[in-house]
Amino acid sequence: MYLRRSLAQLFLLALCLFLLAACDGGNPPPKAQVKAPADKQVYTVPIINSPDFNTLDPALAHDSDSINAINMLFTGLVQLDDHLALRPQLAQSWSLDPDGVTWRFKLKSNPKFSDGTPLTANDVIYSLDRALQPATQSTVAGLYLTLIKDSDKLLKAQTPTLIGNSLKAPDKNTVVIVTRKKAAYFPSMLTMPCAYVVEQSLVKKYGNKFTEHLNEGGGAGPFKVAKYTHSVGIDFSPNGNYYNAKPQLRQVSFRFYHSSDDAYRDYQNKKIDVTGVPLSTLVTDKKSKDFQQVPQAWVDYYTMNYLTKPFDSIHMRQAFALAIDKTAIAQNVWKNTILPTNNIVPKGLPGYNDKLTGPDGTQNLKGDADKAKQLFQQGLQDEGWTSASQVPQITLTYASNVPGFEQEVNTLIQMWQRVLNVTVTADPVDYDTLLDKVTAATNNQNGIQMWGLTWVGEYPDPQDWLSHQFGKGILNNNMNYGQNFGPTAAKQQAIQQQMEKADADTNGTERLQAYQQAEQQLVNDVAWLPIGQVTSTFLRSSSIVGFADNAQGFTPPDDWANIYRVQ
Repeated sequence: MYLRRSLAQLFLLALCLFLLAACDGGNPPPKAQVKAPADKQVYTVPIINSPDFNTLDPALAHDSDSINAINMLFTGLVQLDDHLALRPQLAQSWSLDPDGVTWRFKLKSNPKFSDGTPLTANDVIYSLDRALQPATQSTVAGLYLTLIKDSDKLLKAQTPTLIGNSLKAPDKNTVVIVTRKKAAYFPSMLTMPCAYVVEQSLVKKYGNKFTEHLNEGGGAGPFKVAKYTHSVGIDFSPNGNYYNAKPQLRQVSFRFYHSSDDAYRDYQNKKIDVTGVPLSTLVTDKKSKDFQQVPQAWVDYYTMNYLTKPFDSIHMRQAFALAIDKTAIAQNVWKNTILPTNNIVPKGLPGYNDKLTGPDGTQNLKGDADKAKQLFQQGLQDEGWTSASQVPQITLTYASNVPGFEQEVNTLIQMWQRVLNVTVTADPVDYDTLLDKVTAATNNQNGIQMWGLTWVGEYPDPQDWLSHQFGKGILNNNMNYGQNFGPTAAKQQAIQQQMEKADADTNGTERLQAYQQAEQQLVNDVAWLPIGQVTSTFLRSSSIVGFADNAQGFTPPDDWANIYRVQ
């Protein structure tokens, strides 16, 4: 299953925000900020183009709107901080047994659900087991909790429960989870909502309707539901039983809007506190003190099928990569709402390599026409061709219903024509058809040749961007990295082995170094041809202070203690 998402979701990631306060040396110092009175401590956020939340059940959530609301109410054993580093949340600590697969989490002292009910280790293992139960019908637990031993059997109803097997609670403060293999990144996957803890008494009382009664309890996050009116909005109030520092805001409201234009207008009229920025007003809005631009864990890229000609040649792949001026695309197509990049692991994530180079060994983002032409000639020799006229017809497949991609594709085609004198034909298809064609390219020399997609980070670990994309037999390895017959296939397979070893390495520094080395080789091999890192551009009222940005676009639960309104 693919979790590649369209650029149409760009403005839906703007919940995690940050006030940039700057003072020029020649200007007078800013006035001291005075905290607004308690009855003014309200923050209002628009939800665009959604008539309602798809769900408020952590086990089921897969869209950003639902997840943003769920993060207000629920949390799990671990969470991410402002820098997307893994931190204890319900757990105060965790450890890994010498066998490399048994994880032990110690809970904080006396955590509680929002209704005051004690939260114990039994609630944690119940929640994980519930997410994987076939009756829950979760489409995400099978993606993010599959490292738990025998989760596949539970999903297939081949075992009634994992409790007492790979999920144990030896005492009320200890959670034991056994994984099916050594995976140093496993705790990062527990930051996904399907691993959050739900109050089993509420679930047993109301069944699948328990999310209609979250005013009674249900979660252990920093907020609880004060009021929820379907298709209108939801109001959150602070959870008085939250075990860490409590929110300063007295109310956070999410309001549903039919269009981004309506939300933008209401922002201008001071009815809401944040809004996306239309491209038509971007130049003007950039001058506002409210303007924010936050790089996201979201990369726009193209890739080539290693089993199809001419892309079975590494020199051809490198020629196509170096014929592209990524800076021009960022400026002219996306109006600088993306950051041109050579990286696979994006800026802002643990493991980001600021020293990574492109296939030419430089950090140049404007391309190198002379080098591209030279590599193209080498590629012709690789194939036994004497002229460009022998290159077979090349087709680039992309999603026609993703805003902006058509212009980007046309720009790429023009660059390849100008630099390499090669004609590439655009093949626009709907998004679902694209994913079907991409899947069918796996191990298929008759599959599509080249395609464009985006990858939105799921959990902030390099494994999600490297092993999860290019590993041996991995579902996303549709470009057939390491599973081809080219002269560099053995070298690719060595990189796959290096990534697999890094996946299990519990030495954090050593592990990140191994991933960065692998990423550099993947870029040299043009496993992906990254174009740009997507940013979230938005306006947020300067009267709201204390937010901290991160590339995942969410607010860590403990950050709400630092956020408040000033006069």
